Amino acid sequence: MTPVVVEPPQTPPTRRPVGVIGLGAMGMGVARTLLRKGFAVHACDVREAARQTIAGEGAIAHETPAALAVHVDALIVLVVNAAQTEAVLFGEHGAAPALRAGATVIASSTVAPEFADSLGKRLAALQLRALDAPVSGGAARAASGEMTIMASGAPETFAAVEDVLGAIAAKIYRLGDTPGMGSKVKMINQLLAGVHIAAATEAMALGIRAGIEPNALYEVISNSAGASWMFQNRVPHILAGDYKPLSAVNIFVKDLGIVLDSARQMTFPLPLTSAAHQMYLATSAAGLGAEDDSAVIKMFQKLTGIELPSAKD
Repeated sequence: MTPVVVEPPQTPPTRRPVGVIGLGAMGMGVARTLLRKGFAVHACDVREAARQTIAGEGAIAHETPAALAVHVDALIVLVVNAAQTEAVLFGEHGAAPALRAGATVIASSTVAPEFADSLGKRLAALQLRALDAPVSGGAARAASGEMTIMASGAPETFAAVEDVLGAIAAKIYRLGDTPGMGSKVKMINQLLAGVHIAAATEAMALGIRAGIEPNALYEVISNSAGASWMFQNRVPHILAGDYKPLSAVNIFVKDLGIVLDSARQMTFPLPLTSAAHQMYLATSAAGLGAEDDSAVIKMFQKLTGIELPSAKD
């Protein structure tokens, strides 16, 4: 099916109540974008500090997904994985049973396609609409309302949340009429993103070992054919010695694991993905799983003793 690019609506939003569950780097940016664009935001996160932060900016914070759900007819779920999605929707104090019939769940976490498909069916059984809508663009684009959304779901589901999607995304791709296809496309995106980050850290590590000044190497490659979006986005973290996580190493342990598991079911070989996954696993095993994904370069530091740039004071 040829993807349909949906142009975000230009009409001014109303004070429509929208829920956001998950206030990490992406979810916090989405919540702030919705606030800025005039929506009444109801937010929930397991961390009290995150709830207090967004409440201080004008949102209504709730301690549980169920407490949030009774106030909204559109709910964005932007948590880490399928297990957390399951917990916030169907666990103790889960949102799904508390949503009114006809409400729409915009499931934006990176999950296996079969989970997205199953989730859509379970929500439909509760008379809820489901949009399989993974996102891309990082924390900066989430905060600016310029994410890419790769989504699949019924046409009437898209129509029900057109204003919400248009507020948080610059590009909205309609990839099919049932949940699952959006997650399949996101899986391919994560394959490329994970391999590109691994390749960028490997290249920078080799360059440093060869005696090339890291800033000069970054400048040259950024203006040469070897550049990638991930190289240009992640290498500055290495140059600054700043591994505060925007997307952590363990995210790609998970995401590339999803890619490999899905490919295994299709008897499809993925040699580059497998190698990259091992790099993230090794970095996580070294105790660096919670650091920024660019910290994969520290694996090379441990193996070869290369000297990485230090954090600036």
